[in-house]
Amino acid sequence: MKHILTVLTLSIVLLGCNNTKKDMSYASNKAMITESTHPGKKLMETNCYVCHSPVASHDDRIGPPMIAVKKHYLKEGMTKEEFTKAIQNWINNPTEDNAKMYGAVKRFGLMPKQAFPEKTIQMISEYLYDNEIEQPEWFEDHFNSEKGNHKGMGKGKGNRMQKKQVKTNDNEMTYSDRGLHYALTTKAVLGKNLMGTIQKKGTIAALEFCNIKAYPLTDSMAVVHNASIKRVTDKPRNQNNLADSNERDHINTFKEKLAGNLEMEPIVTEINEKVHVYYPIVTNDMCLQCHGKPNQTMNQETLNKINQLYPNDKAIGYNINEIRGIWSISFNK
Repeated sequence: MKHILTVLTLSIVLLGCNNTKKDMSYASNKAMITESTHPGKKLMETNCYVCHSPVASHDDRIGPPMIAVKKHYLKEGMTKEEFTKAIQNWINNPTEDNAKMYGAVKRFGLMPKQAFPEKTIQMISEYLYDNEIEQPEWFEDHFNSEKGNHKGMGKGKGNRMQKKQVKTNDNEMTYSDRGLHYALTTKAVLGKNLMGTIQKKGTIAALEFCNIKAYPLTDSMAVVHNASIKRVTDKPRNQNNLADSNERDHINTFKEKLAGNLEMEPIVTEINEKVHVYYPIVTNDMCLQCHGKPNQTMNQETLNKINQLYPNDKAIGYNINEIRGIWSISFNK
């Protein structure tokens, strides 16, 4: 593929599996798990909905909705184990030859390879297999149209339709979910614009986009949510993104959790009438184009442009699945 994009993760994003204690609890209480309490639901919403949103319009999105993923991968008569294996196979090897969603690859580009723990994929896949998934209003007509053109591949459970509403009302959310919602919607806006620039103009133009547009777009989302929204790091490219001592402590906490293969939930603190929410930014394959190792995952032309735009840059040398920084969100109770 000419562009290894999509499924953004400009920041992008992939998080650890449950710890052993939680896994044992999940396994021992499987019979009591409901659709709303299934751990795969939260993992899917956290890790997948940034790019595979059920609420984005047909034209204003950066990846197919999760209902489309389910319908293309869940074939008639397929067991849960077979379905999970098919999803895992794609995530471990996202190549054009291995793709089942050819139209999505053509439109959005290949999904960058990402470091999902096996247990995370298992729980997301089990939730997808057993439950009806939120879908955009336009999806049913679009899917039936594709199916009429012999492009629809989903069968069986994957064909059940249900138009669910995603909880987006601030008053209905916990502080943790509210902060995460603010971070992920901002990331989606940044990602859509960044990837559109890469697709049309290339990596160098994307660097210039970040230099000029990233702050205004982030600020515009802060106005929308009536919150303070920042991306901060211990290794800044733009010195305005340097984390303070408190934020660096949270960065180190997330690094320890990632190293221990532990699930990374948002960190929430309350001070007087303010709520502060912190959430990790984890590198994936696409991030390394601008944050990787010179002459390995970054080419010299990109490095030269970075040095021109950011003479004091410290944001290189990353590998896949490392903590690049955190979202730092603050809002009134």
